[in-house]
Amino acid sequence: MAANDTASLWTALENLPRPTLGELFADPARLDRYATVLDLPGGPIRFDWSKTHLSAEVETMLSQIAETVDLAGGREALFAGAPINNTEGRAATHTAERGVGNPAAADEAERFHERMQFLVEAIHDGLLGEVKSLIHIGIGGSALGPALAIDALAREDAKVTVHVVSNVDAAALAAATAQCDPATTLIAVASKTFTTTETLMNAVSALDWLREGGVEDPFGRVVALTAAPDKAVAWGVDETRVLPFAETVGGRYSLWSSIGFPIALALGWDGFAAFLAGAAAIDRHFLEAAPSGNVVIRAAFADLYYTQARHCGSRAVFAYDERLRLLPSYLQQLEMESNGKRVLADGTALARPSAPVTWGGVGTDAQHAVFQLLHQGTHLIPVDFLAVSIPGHDFDPAHHRTLLANCFAQGAALMAGKAGEGDMARDYPGDRPSATILCDELGAATLGSLIAFHEHRTFVSAMMLGINPFDQFGVELGKAIAKSIEAGDARFDPSTQALLSAAGIDG
Repeated sequence: MAANDTASLWTALENLPRPTLGELFADPARLDRYATVLDLPGGPIRFDWSKTHLSAEVETMLSQIAETVDLAGGREALFAGAPINNTEGRAATHTAERGVGNPAAADEAERFHERMQFLVEAIHDGLLGEVKSLIHIGIGGSALGPALAIDALAREDAKVTVHVVSNVDAAALAAATAQCDPATTLIAVASKTFTTTETLMNAVSALDWLREGGVEDPFGRVVALTAAPDKAVAWGVDETRVLPFAETVGGRYSLWSSIGFPIALALGWDGFAAFLAGAAAIDRHFLEAAPSGNVVIRAAFADLYYTQARHCGSRAVFAYDERLRLLPSYLQQLEMESNGKRVLADGTALARPSAPVTWGGVGTDAQHAVFQLLHQGTHLIPVDFLAVSIPGHDFDPAHHRTLLANCFAQGAALMAGKAGEGDMARDYPGDRPSATILCDELGAATLGSLIAFHEHRTFVSAMMLGINPFDQFGVELGKAIAKSIEAGDARFDPSTQALLSAAGIDG
């Protein structure tokens, strides 16, 4: 049944009673129902959704919608490798990269991983000469995932130091090359199609830097990560240094594939394998756990309740761990590029809100920047907090106690509020929702679990709304217009023409 046929159920969801969080906590079993600890390869993770407005009534209504749109069937289709990306006529096989799902896709992913492992270990063994640095060039999903994983996991004792360059602004490339020696640096060019303008422009400049630095064969220092290996070879990369991945792996879901090469190079293959294993554990939980205990479905239900019933236009994510500072940026692409749509999978108009705006920051910095609005502003904004029990440093433990105390205090304050006692400027309304994900420690497996959790959470929201989360045509129009500007063969509105002229690029 089409998602548009659920209109009456969404309306019923909006019309449900709205008890406060304080009233919901009158149920002594609430914490047990909405806080779940999963035993995962990287250690336990606690998913606490008790300080949201989820209730039995809300879940019952959302479950009816899930049944109507056949969420279970959509989940099965995803893992089976069915062509669930209907607008592009292909499957979405990122779970197969973790060994879960369609057997043929998983076998192919394993072969590609073996090829990548061979190259990674050859580099570590010195078979390509001394390699101290890798400049990883990509954009979007080809950069955000590797950047997050390397920043979170390879701050110390990296086997190879990795610099991720995404912006076509050459200042980004200059910052990376300033920290590298051309004689001991490899270049990874990550592009699914091997046609991405920004990536190839940066790659050409990186080759020039190698050449000017005395490297006689710059292409001999290049590794290509792509679903179009023939194009990489035609561009000049030796076929032995081309690491393919399947066309059915979308860009923002690709860090599990050959796009994860810089992660494996920095951590070592065992670290990358642990990263995959952590994600696979969440795959199995999402696939096998009953809805009542499925943390992925619960999180998506809360997201949908706030977006569809409470009309919340944004969701905030705050990582109370410096190592996860890039997670909000990663989730912005994952959620907004996947679900920022205005049509259903069948091409008809979406009659409801789609993805909220995802934004956030890192604690405790964000408390002194944006939390004023969260506590006392006029917008209702659901908040996710992420924290790690074991610190990632050896300084005085007081640092970490203070960090965690602030994290948990913010959730408590958002919920409870505080009366201003006649002074409205000091009145906190409270009843503002938050969820908390608490990891025992942050290693490769734990990070893999966190990312896979958010992938499937995004997928559930898409299935409930009836949209295709695996295409991204919205990014194409601006790119096409930029090419026409460079070609000098188009005229635009007066404002754009004046800007082109003022910048001196109007031909």
